[in-house]
Amino acid sequence: MSLPQRPNRALPHLFGEVRLPENYVPPLRQIAIRVAAALGLLALVVAVVYLDRDGYRDAAGGSLSVLDSLYYATVSLTTTGYGDITPITQQARLTNVLLVTPLRIAFLIVLVGTTLEVLATRSREQWRISRWRTRLRDHTVVVGYGTKGRSAVDTLINGGIPADQIVVVDASPGAVAEANAAGLSGVVGDATRADVLRRAELSVASRVIVTAHRDDTAVLVTLTARQLNPSATVVVSVREAENIRLLRQSGADVTVTSSDAVGRIMGLSTVSPALGTVLEDLLSYGEGMEVAERPVLPREEGRSPRNLDDVAVAVVRGGEVYRYFDPTVSQLLRGDRVIVVRPAEELPWAPRPGGEHDAHHDDPDDGDEIGPIRPAGSDVPGGPHATR
Repeated sequence: MSLPQRPNRALPHLFGEVRLPENYVPPLRQIAIRVAAALGLLALVVAVVYLDRDGYRDAAGGSLSVLDSLYYATVSLTTTGYGDITPITQQARLTNVLLVTPLRIAFLIVLVGTTLEVLATRSREQWRISRWRTRLRDHTVVVGYGTKGRSAVDTLINGGIPADQIVVVDASPGAVAEANAAGLSGVVGDATRADVLRRAELSVASRVIVTAHRDDTAVLVTLTARQLNPSATVVVSVREAENIRLLRQSGADVTVTSSDAVGRIMGLSTVSPALGTVLEDLLSYGEGMEVAERPVLPREEGRSPRNLDDVAVAVVRGGEVYRYFDPTVSQLLRGDRVIVVRPAEELPWAPRPGGEHDAHHDDPDDGDEIGPIRPAGSDVPGGPHATR
């Protein structure tokens, strides 16, 4: 397998750039706000000058009209100052010092607001990124925001992972912009480069999901990620099954063969359309059936996985996964976790279907209380094992 070429989809100055989500204001609206602010300041100065018109002298000798007040306000705010209209009383001069001059400064700020806003935005963005880095811990880094990456992110969010705990890394600025629009933070750059992954704070992440377009790219990303963070759970999408061993050697904890999985589902659906419907149901979110992992309840200890209220398909014990018919897990023990099929109406990480009583504690007499199950820590990607 040949090593990949460095992708050049992003401009060099954009590589490693961190982008945080923020509210978008259309350009026309920004211009309208600036114009309205300028007109408001102008109208205020006109009103002030006209109300105190007796304190001003016109070079022509006449009293100030509304048009004269507008003229004076315009040349004063724009610092043109022809001098044909001047304040002559102490009150008018004091008003100019205390009110008109500050308004003149505010008017100038509005006029040059675009430049000032660019400078302020850059400073504010740097401050936001600095604060974001100090707060980011035990998050999930998703490399690649294509079809697989978006689906993985949706599953994480639906499973209870907050959007602000997910960071997308992609070489395409457009993909990162799309992630920002979805409320995710993003880094523009080549994920095979260590400095790009450092900007995503991968060294303190709990989970890494790699959905590269090529298997050789996935290998390099996995190697780099594992070098930066030896303890994170790394899940990698691989197109060809023959590359699974190489990815495992590179440090991947879980590999998902996309092409083989899709091909197998299509083949099974051809042989049995009903089976294809069931598989599609299990892979969809929010309706029909779900596959999820939950802990063994105290009253289930000692039972066979076949005798649970849920339909158990596997048991997790000591970090190992056993099929429900394996003699090793013929009886469930305290600390085991079971992978079950159940209605999708239940929360994906809830202990089991059956209502609030079952979701919070089992038999009151045994003294064992079980709270709502949240995504687990570092043993699996994005929380408990779940198949989508």
